[in-house]
Amino acid sequence: MSGHSKWHNIRLRKGRQDAQRSKTFSRLSRELIVAAREGGGNPDLNVRLRNAIQAARDASMPADTIDKAIKRGTGELEGIAYEEATYEGYGPAGVAVMLHVLTDNSNRAVAELRNIMRKCGGSLGEAGCVAWMFQQKGAIILDKEGVDEEQLIEAALEADAEDIQEQDGTFELTCEPSALQELRARIESLGLTPMSAQVTMVPQTLTQVDGDDAERVLRLMEELEEHDDVQRIYANFDIPDDILARHSGD
Repeated sequence: MSGHSKWHNIRLRKGRQDAQRSKTFSRLSRELIVAAREGGGNPDLNVRLRNAIQAARDASMPADTIDKAIKRGTGELEGIAYEEATYEGYGPAGVAVMLHVLTDNSNRAVAELRNIMRKCGGSLGEAGCVAWMFQQKGAIILDKEGVDEEQLIEAALEADAEDIQEQDGTFELTCEPSALQELRARIESLGLTPMSAQVTMVPQTLTQVDGDDAERVLRLMEELEEHDDVQRIYANFDIPDDILARHSGD
C-alpha cells in the first residue's frame, strides 16, 4: 500500500471521528451534479452517477439531498454549472500530484491552486506531466475488525480483485474499475460495509520522503484538501508511519 493510501485511510478515519460532513456533502453534491449532467439521471444507464450515489449513501447524505443534486445536473432544478478539470504538478521532493477539480470558476481555481502549490514548495505543471505515473483502479477500503480474512480473500478472487493489502487495521482491495461494483457486492454479501469504495488513481512508483520534506508534503496535502473545488487528490509519496500518525491528530 502506498504512503498516500495510508494517508487517505488516516483522513478517512479521522473524518468519521470528527463527524464533519458539510465539506464532504458539498463535494459529493458536485459529483452528483456533474455525473447527471454528463450521463443523464438514470443510474442504471450511468455508471459514474451510480458510483456517485453509492458514495453519497456511504456518507449518509439524505436521500432528498441526493435527488436534488441529480435534478440540478439534469436541469430539472436550477443549479450552478461546474466545470471539470485535472491539474498535475510536483510537490516538495519531487512528489507527483494530480488534482481532480470541479469548479464554477476555472481561472480562479487554477490561480488559487498554483498559489497553494508554490507556497508549500511545489508547482503546477503541464497536462500529462505526472499522469503517466498513475493507473486507474477500483479501490475498496475495509475495516479489518470482524473480517474473516479467508472469506474475504475467496470473495475477492471470485470478483476478480487484483490485490489485497493489510495496513493499519484495514484491508485495501484493488481491481479494474469495471469490477468495482461486483467486488463491493461480494464484500457486502459477507455482511461487511466498506469504509470507502471508489475509482481512484494508483501510483506505479513511489517517492520516499522523510524529515522536513515529509512535513512540507503533508502540509501541502492538508491545504489542498481544504480547497472547496478539489474533489480528489492523488500523490505518490511514501512517508514514515510516525510522521503520518503525528499529522492525523492521534
